[in-house]
Amino acid sequence: MARRAGRLLAVLGMLLLGAALAAVVPVLPARERSAAVRAWARGTIRAFGVRLVLAGRLPRRRALLVANHVSWLDVLAVLAVQPARMVAKREVRDWPLVGALAAAAGTIWVDRVRPRTLPGTVARVAAALRAGRPVAVFPEGTTWCGGPPGCRPGGGFRPAVFQAAIDVGAPVVPLRIGYRDASTGAGTATPAFVGDETLWRSVRRVLAAGDLVVSVSAAAALHPAPGADRRLLARAAESAIHLVPVPAVAPCPARRVPVVTAPGAAVPAAAVPGGGAVAGTGGLGLAA
Repeated sequence: MARRAGRLLAVLGMLLLGAALAAVVPVLPARERSAAVRAWARGTIRAFGVRLVLAGRLPRRRALLVANHVSWLDVLAVLAVQPARMVAKREVRDWPLVGALAAAAGTIWVDRVRPRTLPGTVARVAAALRAGRPVAVFPEGTTWCGGPPGCRPGGGFRPAVFQAAIDVGAPVVPLRIGYRDASTGAGTATPAFVGDETLWRSVRRVLAAGDLVVSVSAAAALHPAPGADRRLLARAAESAIHLVPVPAVAPCPARRVPVVTAPGAAVPAAAVPGGGAVAGTGGLGLAA
């Protein structure tokens, strides 16, 4: 109980700091803005009692970062390693404080109930990439349990947003996000945000948990050729993510995967079988 209360106070402090940060981030120069967002995300992760581990290299320039999606903590983990413009569902904009922070950070909103707006969302992602900004998205479109291998959303990565990288010629960097118990090194679904669970209930569970580790493992960048097939690119990125091992305690090198160079390029088969998904309503990613 004392640990949960202490963490809650620390998190509230970081949220208040974030509210102040939201007012100044839009006017900061790019480098200072990135440093401020990264520092805030890392501080907030620590406030929750979670340790961050990064494996692999992230690009210093523009790139489309694509990751599997387990928890609302995923957003903090991505921002902590590479401040980027996030692609998130429109509903997040109405979340208390979090919505204001997301808007201040330049989040690109996607309306999941109006598919006709999707081309406009892809165009905004392309514009951000063209301007030299990294953009991060969760192409599964929803969170999943993050536990057993069979627990993954059906349908795989949604390919729409990959078109932005093809149009701009930006690299796609697959990120594997995983959660482990710090004391045992075993994977855990404690941070998973699934089903009809409320955000507050999920937050309380993380606050009450033992020490957790979130690992972000970057695979080799995929470089789409002009006119590449976005569906093949999405499959390659998804396969790369599930080929990347999650470090138990210390970072480990990410495995390299084939580069997509043409619409007909070979794509490795996913290492983890699909089916049996336990999807949730908490997803922040692209849904089409």
